[in-house]
Order: sequence, then structure tokens, then C-alpha cells
Amino acid sequence: MEQKNYWKGLEELHEDPAFLKERDKEFAEELPVEEIFNSSIVNKPASRRDFLKMLGFSVSAATLAASCRIPVNKAIPYVIKPEEIVPGVANYYASTFYDGNDYCPVLVKTRDGRPIKIEPLTSKHIGENSPHRFLFGGTSARAQASVLSLYDITRPQNPTVTGKKTTWEVTDGEIRNHLVDAKNKGGNIRILTPTLLSPSTKQLLAGFITAYPTTKHVVYDPVSYAGIAVANEKSFGKRVIPGYHFENANVIVSIGADFLGTWISPVEYTRQYVRNRKVSPEKTDMNRHYQVESRLSLTGSNADKRAVVKPSEEAVAVIALYNKLAGVLGAASISGGQLSGRADKVISQAATDLAANKGKALVVAGSNDANVQMIVNSINVMLGSYGTTINMNQYSNTHQSSDKDMMVLMDEMNKGAVSTLIVYGANPAYDHMDAKGFTEAIKKVATSISLNDRSDETSALCRYHCPDHHYLESWNDASPRAGLYTMCQPTIWPLFQTRQAQDSLLRWMGNTDDYYTYIKKNWEKNVYPAQTMYGDAQTFWDMCVKEGAFEIATTDSGTAGSTIDVAAASTAVIAAAGKASGLELSLYEKIGMGNGRYANLPWLQELPDPISKVVWDNYLCVSPKFAKDNGLAMDLVEHLT
Repeated sequence: MEQKNYWKGLEELHEDPAFLKERDKEFAEELPVEEIFNSSIVNKPASRRDFLKMLGFSVSAATLAASCRIPVNKAIPYVIKPEEIVPGVANYYASTFYDGNDYCPVLVKTRDGRPIKIEPLTSKHIGENSPHRFLFGGTSARAQASVLSLYDITRPQNPTVTGKKTTWEVTDGEIRNHLVDAKNKGGNIRILTPTLLSPSTKQLLAGFITAYPTTKHVVYDPVSYAGIAVANEKSFGKRVIPGYHFENANVIVSIGADFLGTWISPVEYTRQYVRNRKVSPEKTDMNRHYQVESRLSLTGSNADKRAVVKPSEEAVAVIALYNKLAGVLGAASISGGQLSGRADKVISQAATDLAANKGKALVVAGSNDANVQMIVNSINVMLGSYGTTINMNQYSNTHQSSDKDMMVLMDEMNKGAVSTLIVYGANPAYDHMDAKGFTEAIKKVATSISLNDRSDETSALCRYHCPDHHYLESWNDASPRAGLYTMCQPTIWPLFQTRQAQDSLLRWMGNTDDYYTYIKKNWEKNVYPAQTMYGDAQTFWDMCVKEGAFEIATTDSGTAGSTIDVAAASTAVIAAAGKASGLELSLYEKIGMGNGRYANLPWLQELPDPISKVVWDNYLCVSPKFAKDNGLAMDLVEHLT
């Protein structure tokens, strides 16, 4: 048989003398071993990076040069090799990343049974003919870093009672007794979670409430968008966050909404946004983007026109835009909305462009004030945005929290009216605006149970900690928006003695099914009948697991019958803005770290902020002049200047 020869380059092919001389040396350059260990160099102050360089290369090379023996690792072949595994060849699994705040469908790359990389789920992987091939195509920093959290040795590895290791049998028995006792005595049971996208989990919770009728489910998100949902309920009778379509907008105006960075669904919105930002010989036009904000955000850095206002003036800017647009379209104006300088100029230009692109325009605001959002709704109604750039039927299922319900729960806990509290995926002892108040309130709950996958601040306060699987070890599903369903499947056998939270709830309510069986039954009953593409339930299930998603088409007929009292909303907004005085503080969510849930991941800590480029620390963003006038650290100010 002919043996093929391969060369690293032309030098090796032609046997260049200089190349052969270097090739035959064990090291290309003489190792400066004595120089490395010279006291003057070793004692010289060095950066962390230089220190790791020395340890990683120099010391290792010196060890090899000294002919130290290296342990031999032997590979043991499979006795019975799994059909789907070829050593060294990667497998890919469609899944879903969702951490209560950030959502995106993903493709998990595994090698030898271990997840090693998170990639976007695109048409390249699910097929060009797939009906949902245009839905996805991106991931966030937290999704990329989530593979590292799987191998985090600080994850809880067993259930615990008051911090002491125990068994699942003991834990299940005690918790089941507490729940039955609460049911028989009329004790209130509360389940606290962030927004749940999983329709199967929601159905499971409904079954849990049936088994224990005194149970109530409370939804809490660290970053709330409840103001948008409340405004839509008052305006259109639907308490939802609508589906935004930036790809259909020729003109976009954002007032304090960082939709490319952190606002609602940035991965989805970024992919929509860039579709009209690319210019080619075939497509010579692009959308126009106006941004009014109190700080430089990732979205603001991409805007065509940008103006800076105080945090309290963002709401005033919404009123100003309404009045400018009403003047152009001949509608009645409302009181307030006086801006000056560049902000007024940018708002005027934006109103003119919006009016010229009715039906292809979109206005969004980052405020969580329902009154501000009602004025935004009215602006979009004037522009004819509903049915084109905003879809009320294809609404988002993310961020469904109720600020009011959370405050009611804390009041009940303080009064001793909650006998059992089950926390799943939430950490209010860390990220609630009144974290100290929650910490004191949970101490008055007789039985507290954490299903979190981390030993976080809230879990440390709970009597029982029943750690959840990592999402890469779990079966689950998600419905991020109306009509869209995605799958989450395990890519590795559980590394520790953890158990999926849904399996724990099933056992405590006396259901003998595992969660995989529960999901499959739910899809066969509620999702399969809503489609006509597949003739039997098993084929439908297999294709959904393979492609990772299934979509049922929805349409939007607009917002007929909307009732928006803009004048009353404007009065409330002006009253709230008038209370601001003096120095104003704007708090915002970091693009990499988010709400801090993954603060222990070095990949995210080392990720430079896209605007400030700062890593590994918290900081206050102020102007150099303000810092100098107020005696702040001058070395940092000079560095930033």
C-alpha cells in the first residue's frame, strides 16, 4: 500500500539545512534556566500574567530538560462501545439555556461524553428546510460560560439538612411529612421561583397545588419588567410583554432601553437588529437608530443619533417624543416634556423620521413605570406599529414576575403566615431590593426548602437544600414566546448526587413518574395535537428532540379597542420626575455578569465590559471633572482620561 508523506512546510520538503538544524534540537532556543531562577529576576515584582507564564512554560520546560519522568496515562477501551460515541469525534445536542433572565437555544458540543462548548443553534445544524430555521443564531456570554459552571467543584454534591450531609431518602421523608402536616392543618405553602419558561414545569406546579391546596406560586425576577405587562393590561387588556420585531423597523427610537445588551431578550433582538444594518450593492438602505439615555450603553454606542439625559429625564423624554410626534401628525399634545440642548434636537429629528415611516417604526423604553410604558404604547399606536414591528399575540413569556406578589409574600413571612417555603432558582437574599428584609422574613418560616443548584445566600438560610441538576444534566422544555417550544436534554450523566428539582416535586406529591416521562406525556397531550406535520406522537417527539424546537404559527390583528388615558399617565410621570433633585444614580445590569448569579465564573469575571473594558471589579462611572471636584481616586481618573 502506498504511504502518503506530509510536510509541515516547504522548508521540510526541501530539507533546508537551517530547518534541519532547528528540528533536531530538543528546544528551538536554549532554555534560560539559570536566568529564570536568578534571585534578581525571581524577586522582581511581576504581573499575574508573567508569573503564570513562568510557571506554565519555563518551569515545565526546565523540568523536562532535567529528564524528569512523566506519568503514563493509559486509555482503557470500551468493553461494549456505545453506538453513538466515537472516541475523539464530537457529538452535538440541541438544548436550551435559560437562567431565569437570559434565554437562547443552544447546540452543545460534547466529546467522549463530556460537554465542552456551547454554540448557537442555527439552520446549519437543524436543517435548511426546518420551519424554524430563522428563529435562532446567537448566544450570550452567560450561555457560553455555562459549560464551565457544570464542572464547578463548589456545586453542592448532596442534599443537606441544616448544612449537614444527608440522604435523599431521609430528606424526602421529612419534607413529605412537613407538606402533609401543612395540608392537614391549613398551613400556607409558598413556592418562590423566577419566571418559568417550561410549560411542563408550570403544569407540574399546577398538579402540586392540587395535591396541596394551600400552595401558591410566586414569581420573582431580580430585574423586573412588570411595568410593561401592567401597561399592556391597562391599554389592551393583555398582561404580556409583546413580541418586538426590530428587523421590520426602518426607524428605531430607544429611550433608556439597552436592547442589544440586557433589555428583555438581547440575543434575539441583536439578530433582528443587524438584519437592517448591513448594506450591500443589492440592499443600499439601512435602518436609523436614535438613542436617548443616561449612560453609554452597548445599544447607545451603536446608535446613529444619541443624546444624554439625567435618569429622571428619561420619562420626560418619552413625553417630549409623544408631543413632537403629535405635532407632526396633527394629534393633541399632553402636558410636560420640556427638554433642552441636544436631547431636544435628537427627539425632534426622531419624531420627523418616525412620522415619515408609519407602519415601519418602533419606539421602546427601559422604564419599569407602567405610566411611562402607557405613553410608549400610545406612540406606537399613532405610528401603526402593532401588527408590524410589535406583535401582541406572539408575546414573550419571559419576565412574568409580579413585584406586588413578592411584597405580599414577604409580608406573609414576617407575620408567620407561611409554614413552608420552597425556593427554586431564586436568590432574593442576594438580589432583592430589600435583601435584608427577606433574610429576616425567612427566619420566621417553619420549614424552608431550597431547590437551587448552588449553595447561594438563600440556600444557606433554608433548613433543607435539595440541589438541582445543572441544565446540561437535565431534561426540560421551554416556551419563550407564544407558539414556540424548545427542548432541553441532558448531555452528560449527573456528576454529583444531585436531583432535578421537578423530580423532587413529583416525589413529594406522590407521582411515580420521572420528569422525562412527565414532559413526554405533556407534549403528547398538549403540543402534538396543535400541529399537522407529523402523523404519530413518537415521530413528533423524536424530531423535536433532534431539532430542539417546534413552532406553531401565530398572527396578530393589531390592537383594536385600545383605551389609553395618556393625559393621566403624563400627569403621573411628571409628578414622579419632579421628585428628583441633586445628584442622580443610575443602576444598570452588566452585560457579562448580568444579575450576578454567575459571579464565581472566571470566564465572565475576565470578560471585558464592551464599553468600559473593565474586568474583575465593580466601579462607579463618573466624568473625570466630577471625580476631580469630589476627590475621587485620581490615578483611576487619569487612566480613564
